[in-house]
Parts: sequence; C-alpha cells; structure tokens
Amino acid sequence: MDDTQHPHSGEAELPEEIGMADIAPSVRKEIRDEIAPKPEDARWYTIHTYAGYENAVERNLKQRIESLGMENKIFDVVVPTEKKIRVKAGKRVVEEEKIYPGYILVRMIVDDDSWFVVRNTPRVTGFVGAGNTPVPMEESEVASLMKRMTAEAPKHRIDLMKDDQVVITDGPFKDLEGKVGDIDEDRGKVKVMVSMFGRETPVELDFLQIRKL
Repeated sequence: MDDTQHPHSGEAELPEEIGMADIAPSVRKEIRDEIAPKPEDARWYTIHTYAGYENAVERNLKQRIESLGMENKIFDVVVPTEKKIRVKAGKRVVEEEKIYPGYILVRMIVDDDSWFVVRNTPRVTGFVGAGNTPVPMEESEVASLMKRMTAEAPKHRIDLMKDDQVVITDGPFKDLEGKVGDIDEDRGKVKVMVSMFGRETPVELDFLQIRKL
C-alpha cells in the first residue's frame, strides 16, 4: 500500500458540519409563527362602559391599542349603532342610535396583556362574562348584530307610546284629538282612536300628521 495514499481515498467528501447556530434563527421563527396570535382566532366580546361614554371609550381604546402595540391581539372596536328615522319639528331626520347603550364590542384574543389593556381603559367597567372571565359572543348573535348595523332601510322612530294623547295636525281629520293605538315603526304609521259620531274610530295616519299633547 502506498504510504502517500489518502486514508479516505474513494469515499465521498463529507459536507462541512452544520451548527445549531446556523439553523436556530429559522427554528425560532417557525416556533414564533406557530404561537403568534392570528386574527382568525379572535372572538367578539362585550365590554360594559359608563352610559354616554361609549364613543369616548372607543377612541381611547384604539389609541391605547396603537400606543401599546396590541394590534396583533386586539383587532376591532365597535360601538353598535343602527339608523333610525325620528320625527323632529315635523320633519323626518335619520339618526344613528346605539343598539346597546352602555356597551361596546371588541374583537380580540384574550390573554393577560390584552385583558389588562381593555379593562384599564378609562370609563370601562368590565367585560361581560362570569366573574373576571370574559365570555365571547355567539357567532349567530354577532351576525345578527352586524346585519342590523349595515341595514339600508332604517326603521321609523317617534317618541310616542300606546294610549298617548295626540292631536292630528294635517289631513281631513285635522285638529281632532285622540289617543294612540297601534304603532308601526317599519311603515312610519300610527293608528289614532278619535271620537266620531259618538264612538271611537281608528284612523291610520303618518307620524308627521300627529303631535303629542
């Protein structure tokens, strides 16, 4: 045997050894990606606030989310409202009305950090749930609520109740007084019981044709 022959002659050369330092960053990234919060894992929660401060809480919470870097855990803050038609000074006015006064909705992934950010927002009194454990809304409830919020045809609304005393201000029965019977907010109509020929007769009128006494 030739003493000058390489001991590994005829064998494939082995690649240089790969150290953990070379693969650790990619491993760490894969682990981070697996445990990182994902928007699709978030649920909607109901937050109780001081009445009348819903919009202020919404603004403050959004600012806290941004300043504290919680965008990856708290994704949406909403004050649930719907459009309704009210009658003011004889005119129809479309207004945004809160569906749940004293409450806002937050879509988030709940953990200690995100809970703390929401719970300690000024004028927030707590999550709706059992004790300190927030309970997410049912998906069907969220879907129904979102449908109300995006509805194109607003309902009519007038500050009247059944048996309220009113006077008719327009039409063939103008100046007659009566009391409110049925109220149809969808159609913007109300039945008024007026005294005619010695007996009460129901007359269907538009909201704009009556005034509360």
